[in-house]
Amino acid sequence: MKKKSIVCGVLASSVALAATLGGCSLVSTNTAADMNQQIALVDISNATALSTEFSEDYVNAVGETSIIKRELVAYFINYGYSYVQNYGYTYEQTFNLLLDSLIENAVLVQYSTMYLLKELGKDNPNALNEYVEASKKGEKEKYEYLLGENSKEVKIAKYNLYNSINSAIDTREEEILKKEDSASGTDTRTTPDGVDTQKEDYYPQKSGNDDLDYGIYTGYQGYLLEDSGAYKKDALEGTTIASRIKAYNEFISSLASSSYDLVDTKTENLRDVLSLNYIQDEYVSQLEQCVINKYYDVYEEEQEALLKQLGEGEDEYKLINSAYRSLLNSQKENYEEESNFTSAMDSMSDTSFVLYAPETDDTKDGGRFGYVYNILLPFSTAQSDALKVLQSLYADSDLDGGYEPDYYVARNKLLKSVKTTDQRAAWFNGETEYAFNAKDTDLSYYGKNDGKEWLFFENNIANSDKYEALDKYVGLYPYNGTVIEKDDDYLLIPNELTIDQMLTEFENYISFVTDGNCTANSQTTNGYYDNLEDKLYKKDGGEFVTIAGKKQIDYSNFVYAKGSVNFGNNNGVDSTRANLLNRDGYQYRVLSAVNELQYAYTTDTGVLSQYIGYSVQAGDTSYIKEFEYAAHEAVKAGAGTYYVCAGDYGWHLIYVTYTFDIGEQYGDPQWSANIETEGTFENLFYEWYKSNTLSDISTKRRSQIITDFKVDATVTKYESRYKNLLELDND
Repeated sequence: MKKKSIVCGVLASSVALAATLGGCSLVSTNTAADMNQQIALVDISNATALSTEFSEDYVNAVGETSIIKRELVAYFINYGYSYVQNYGYTYEQTFNLLLDSLIENAVLVQYSTMYLLKELGKDNPNALNEYVEASKKGEKEKYEYLLGENSKEVKIAKYNLYNSINSAIDTREEEILKKEDSASGTDTRTTPDGVDTQKEDYYPQKSGNDDLDYGIYTGYQGYLLEDSGAYKKDALEGTTIASRIKAYNEFISSLASSSYDLVDTKTENLRDVLSLNYIQDEYVSQLEQCVINKYYDVYEEEQEALLKQLGEGEDEYKLINSAYRSLLNSQKENYEEESNFTSAMDSMSDTSFVLYAPETDDTKDGGRFGYVYNILLPFSTAQSDALKVLQSLYADSDLDGGYEPDYYVARNKLLKSVKTTDQRAAWFNGETEYAFNAKDTDLSYYGKNDGKEWLFFENNIANSDKYEALDKYVGLYPYNGTVIEKDDDYLLIPNELTIDQMLTEFENYISFVTDGNCTANSQTTNGYYDNLEDKLYKKDGGEFVTIAGKKQIDYSNFVYAKGSVNFGNNNGVDSTRANLLNRDGYQYRVLSAVNELQYAYTTDTGVLSQYIGYSVQAGDTSYIKEFEYAAHEAVKAGAGTYYVCAGDYGWHLIYVTYTFDIGEQYGDPQWSANIETEGTFENLFYEWYKSNTLSDISTKRRSQIITDFKVDATVTKYESRYKNLLELDND
């Protein structure tokens, strides 16, 4: 699993926000000279704490950091303005807070620079001299040297800057083009987690090498669309040189307005966006953040080596194993209260683990705990209305279930005619359009040979170099119906499926995502719709089973079909609970396929927000009795089992994703074998433990750096030079 950067100090500011703010006038007398005034000076070489950590040569090489007024104003525009508008801060409070953050950022950058220089010096005796020479050329040159002139970090810094500028101009150009999404509606449907999430370390690369393939498009010479690399794919539909230049000029006018004075219209070449001092400041801010993050990468790698504590025998992964045992013992004690365990089941996630399942009265006869997906094929509105009439007609509180037998016979007749349709219309015509035509892509998807064309989440499914893969979601099940495009709208004619056709679709898609290596075969109950009244109630030795005088319903009679998925060799992955989310295993692929079918068909939208489905405890639950019975039986049979049962909402297609054994759930984790394998329990537990531990360590480290080096001897403020900003509350 990819390590996440820990961002400390001030984030590199975003030009996109600065370009779209209205005219919140800061001052009316700002000039270029005023904006270039030094308002604070930071030099941590004056801190006594520094003397023992770095040699004098490193300290002198880094030197001091000057904070100018333009940086503070830009920071206010991008972040501070919201403090005043939305949170009731005064201008004085806001500007003091922002300046303090800029000072802390300068402290972190200076310290990180010294640390990284020291690291470079281990392999390159000339590193210090080369850094000094780069510093003479300018701020960006020294940071580019420190990070590596052709390094990934420098390319990401440039991409982030260029992308922010393009986004800012896009916002203006959209208004100019009067681009309206006529397909946009108000309907929504839950989407999988991670939709359109860009990879943290992404930047567009040229074919054949790793150079940055991305440029800024302003419409002026040197910044033309044909020279913008990967941006061309994202350019606005209908863009022209004229519309782009107009949008860019508005962007510059916003920055140059008397409210901000971030751009000097008299001395700067406004057509050369990258030459503008403000943009250069933004680039330096991006580089500075990369320097801080790189320091933390080095620092965390050192700390991570300590966490693993690699050794022999019982000492291997000593700290992580100790954390596991501690949590396990705590749960053994806590979960003796069954309500605590069921509550823990409801909150299980990648960062909330259930390591122990207690034995209860309900588990002694073979009952189990587990999780299920639920694809609900509902009654239509007319059928639901008819059902309400039947419920009123056949209500009988003296009978188990609350209705006379004829009610269930009548309900079966309605169930026989239930038909479901693809529920993803909102992903075409809702608030956000997620659909894309995959017909001419290289994607191999289900139903392609049958004329199906429309998939969803193109970024995640077809652009995996830039976007994260979706979790527990395959993405190769197309819209099941006819799609007609007209005037940016979609006319959707969904195909109708009976419960038998839904089962066929369910089983065929499972086979597709596992390349035919997993089979899902179900058996339906012959004569299900016939003579239900005769077999509705339980009998024992020819006599009805009663509780408190009520004949007890035999809920097995509401099970229409059942089956199981044969995972085979699970693609060479051990079929254990620890490998449930291991992406290499068939079990994970099947789980992801069924989850996708939920998004496509279920009208029970509550299950779409669950980690691996609804938790099912042994014994009484809050679910309707038909669902409870079927879920219990399916969970007893284990992961991969599926049942179809009837109920007052329609058909429930229940798939078991996960079950618990009684007692210690995982036994002894195989840290060495699995800790680096994404999706395994060992990997998930370690990433959670590492994240919590390193985050705490890094936070303490940051605080210590600020405490040691942000002191009176290292920081000088020139309040008279920014006093007019503090007094804006009086205007």
